[in-house]
Amino acid sequence: MMPLLRVARAGITRPFGDERTVKQAFPAGVSTEESDPFLMCDYFSSKSSGVATHPDDFPVGWHPHRGMDILSYMKSGRGRHGDSMGNRETFSTPGMQWISCGSGIEHAEGGGTPAGEVVTGFQIWINVPAERKMEDPMYGTEPAEAIPQEEVAPGVMARLMSGPWKEGLKSARTGAMKTQTATQMVDFELSGGAVAEHALPLSLDTALLYVYRGSGSVAGKEAPEGSVVVLDATAEAARGFAFEAGTAGAHFILFAGKKLKEPLAWRGPIVMNTQAQVRECLQELQAGTFPPKRFAWDYKRIGTKPLEK
Repeated sequence: MMPLLRVARAGITRPFGDERTVKQAFPAGVSTEESDPFLMCDYFSSKSSGVATHPDDFPVGWHPHRGMDILSYMKSGRGRHGDSMGNRETFSTPGMQWISCGSGIEHAEGGGTPAGEVVTGFQIWINVPAERKMEDPMYGTEPAEAIPQEEVAPGVMARLMSGPWKEGLKSARTGAMKTQTATQMVDFELSGGAVAEHALPLSLDTALLYVYRGSGSVAGKEAPEGSVVVLDATAEAARGFAFEAGTAGAHFILFAGKKLKEPLAWRGPIVMNTQAQVRECLQELQAGTFPPKRFAWDYKRIGTKPLEK
């Protein structure tokens, strides 16, 4: 089994600058050096204010991103999204929508869930290698049926979001999210007293477990709700972990990846390798030339979209 380095606590942040808060596993709980290549994991759960009354209205308004991969993984509610690539989609949950931002995108989110229903999910950012940060953006939406749960042990359900699963076996498959660096993200749901055992691919040297509901233990150490378990995944001979759920059960996400070990210049939704690259992006935003790849029509106004032939 992989050695347990420490058990950290997720923090509370205000990503929108108002009263709305999220629980942040990293970087608030774990440093970017420890979580590399993962940049951020925000966990949110709140009641919806209702379905948007106009197709151009989004509770999380239009904003830019460059140099990262983004996963919006929703456990309840209904996902809704628009972006500068011309995508306008809603999706059922548990489901996810991912973007490889590359040279840049603008997007807006929310407004798909009826009033009073609870919207629960994660916003996850993953760093991208320097040589791939300015590639053309890519996008995908995966409804619940595209990321099915699988019972991997008695009382243990798992949903693969990215990376390989059961390599070398007939049942081998790959998660639906296309990340630009090697990752494996799995959402585990355990009933009371159940034990989840898992082994990481040899190529990955980062391993974090974020316990977002319930509690349990790893290597004899308690992992309460809101904790981030940091494991040592650097040794080829020690690739596994065992998570035992408490009596009330536990839900946790495995974040496993290959460290990039590259310089990080991070300003809000822009993640590059140098401050000069960040300034260049800010200048593009001021000049109105961002994002460089976009549809010819005004993607913020769906009424301007040309009719399909």
